[in-house]
Amino acid sequence: MERCKYLVIGGGRAADAAVRGIRERDRIGSILVASDEDDPPYDRPPLSKALWKGSAVETIWRHTDLAAAELRLGARIMAIDRNTKTAIDANGAAIAYERLLLATGGTPRHLRGSDASTIYYRKLSDFKCAWEAANRGAEFAVIGGGFIGSEIAAALAMSDCRVSLVFPGQSICDRVFPRPLGNFLNLYFRKCGVDVRFNERAELVERGSNKLVICTNGAEALAVDVVIAGIGIKPNIDLAAAAGLSVADGILVDERLRTGDPDIFAAGDVASFPCVALNRRLRVEHEDNADAMGRTAGRNMAGENETYRHLPFFYSDFFDFGYQAVGEVHSGMPIVEDWVEKFYKGIIYYRRDERVVGVLLWNMCGLVDEARQLILSGRTGRPASLIGRLREH
Repeated sequence: MERCKYLVIGGGRAADAAVRGIRERDRIGSILVASDEDDPPYDRPPLSKALWKGSAVETIWRHTDLAAAELRLGARIMAIDRNTKTAIDANGAAIAYERLLLATGGTPRHLRGSDASTIYYRKLSDFKCAWEAANRGAEFAVIGGGFIGSEIAAALAMSDCRVSLVFPGQSICDRVFPRPLGNFLNLYFRKCGVDVRFNERAELVERGSNKLVICTNGAEALAVDVVIAGIGIKPNIDLAAAAGLSVADGILVDERLRTGDPDIFAAGDVASFPCVALNRRLRVEHEDNADAMGRTAGRNMAGENETYRHLPFFYSDFFDFGYQAVGEVHSGMPIVEDWVEKFYKGIIYYRRDERVVGVLLWNMCGLVDEARQLILSGRTGRPASLIGRLREH
């Protein structure tokens, strides 16, 4: 039977960070990273950002192998036997471990009726397919008006592609942005060449004679060469659930990132962790959380006893806009807008029970730490007291 001290299941950013966290505490313990992907760990954000602006693919690699870990690609773990502390791969071979990390990420949600020709934008291979289609002058439809949808629609438009953006909400990123900002972005994207089709839900994707046809709840169907869907992911919890670990919208972990089994940890997109700062559980699908959580999980696997108290942030950019968000940001919450230049530069505060629980920095870089400290302070106050507060730093 094959044996390793640390077994990491998954091949994303959290897995890479965990390997590095382990090595901070244990320089010689054997580490096996079992990933069902064909590529080694890499940064995902450039797939809808930097690579479209000319950055080389070589810049995305994490170089996990340099941390003295064995990286096994195309290796799917099918089951975990907690009693014998073994994992079973797709070939039926058993791998014995002392400590195990589940960094299994998520799987894109699929549209009804779509086939292999629909690109569910998450992997390097998805970028390559879209890039090749863009270079041959294809017409695109992007389904989903959230982070991925808005980023890739903008990237395609800036690459002089014809692109439609189809989503069921009333405005771009309407779950996060206040309605006035979202309405402004609908118009701005149209100004930049994107056919924004809000309030349209993609019901079905069918293959026509030489086009892909998207049937929506709108008046007419949309025929394009390429469909890209960015409609969220489902956390890959099946392996954990089958092993008898507690799951909900993710694998449940404690403040030290342990599951109900003290020798099994979870981190990254798949992990639901208790966020002390917000007094609720979170599952965060962004690289800052993957980095910090993976590192803490790795260190704890190797003998540390650290509490995960990091308050993650995420970022995005499209056209002339870039933003960073810290904490809990949802458009349905009470919001205070503090604009330097309306819709072009400012700070948006999200409140609950008169305290700030989230901050959106709109074209205001360099204030993530200050925003995080404001949330962690737990201070309450009138909305007017927030005007100019972070802009003074």
